[in-house]
Amino acid sequence: MYPEPLRVVFGAVPHQICAFHILKELTKAILRAVAIVRKQLAARRPTVKRGRPGTPTAKRAVRQRERLQQQIGDLFAHRYLFVQHDLTSTPRHALQHLTRGLPRLQVLRALIEEVYRLFDRRCRMDTALTKLAKLRQRGRRFKHVGQVLSKLHSPNLENALTFLDDKLLPSTSNAVERSNRHHRKM
Repeated sequence: MYPEPLRVVFGAVPHQICAFHILKELTKAILRAVAIVRKQLAARRPTVKRGRPGTPTAKRAVRQRERLQQQIGDLFAHRYLFVQHDLTSTPRHALQHLTRGLPRLQVLRALIEEVYRLFDRRCRMDTALTKLAKLRQRGRRFKHVGQVLSKLHSPNLENALTFLDDKLLPSTSNAVERSNRHHRKM
C-alpha cells in the first residue's frame, strides 16, 4: 500500500506482500474462469419445444440438454474443488469426472496446484522464483485461460515469496495489516 515511503525509509530491503491476498486473487480468477465455462456450456444447450418430444431428433436434443444441465449444475456445486489446497483421492476422482471433456478446466486445476507449490515452506525463494518462471513460460501455451494467467505476471507474486528465505517471517502479514487498520481508524 505504501511502496514509495517504504523504499525511502528502508532502502533495498525486500518488501513482503501477504501470500493470502495473492492466493485469494488467483482463486477468484480461477472461479471466474469456471463460471465462464459454465456459461459457455449453457449456451451450447439445444433449444427444445415444450411438451413431450415426438421425434427421435427431439428426444436426442432433450437428452443432450439434460446432460449439459447436469454438468453445469455439478460444476457449480463442486466449483470449490478447483481451488481446494489438498485434494484427497475421492475429491480428485470427482474432479476428474467433472472435467472430462473440458481440458481448459484441467489446466486450471493444474495451474492452482503449481501456485500452491510455490508457497511451500520446504523450498527457498530462488527455487520458487525458478518454478514461477517455468510456470509463466508454460502458461504462454494456454491462451484460453488468459485472465487467470495475467495474475501470474504480477510483480506482487514475487514479493509474496520473500518469506521463504526467513524461517521466522510468517507468510501472511496479518499483524501489520491489523495495525494499519487501527492506525487508519484513529
